[in-house]
Amino acid sequence: MTDGNSDYDPELGDWKTLVTFFNPTEAFLLRGCLQAGGVPAAVADANLVQMYTLLAGAIPVRVLVPEHRMAEAEAVVAAFQRGDFSLPDDALPPE
Repeated sequence: MTDGNSDYDPELGDWKTLVTFFNPTEAFLLRGCLQAGGVPAAVADANLVQMYTLLAGAIPVRVLVPEHRMAEAEAVVAAFQRGDFSLPDDALPPE
């Protein structure tokens, strides 16, 4: 996992696109939430979008998960969209 993406495990099936974003930062944030939830995840095409910004609207950044973990990943995305991972605005960092 040198680039932050989870390692490929053939027993979990092929990588499938879970969601796409036009902003690489959102894709990396969701990948982190998936991995924190125990779901292997990878971001694809982020380098293309960052390199060719004029094509950013034509090249979506994909968040990939193994096909056998898709249901788990969709549950994490639903929790993410509900705001289950958000911090209150007045939260202080741990000391």
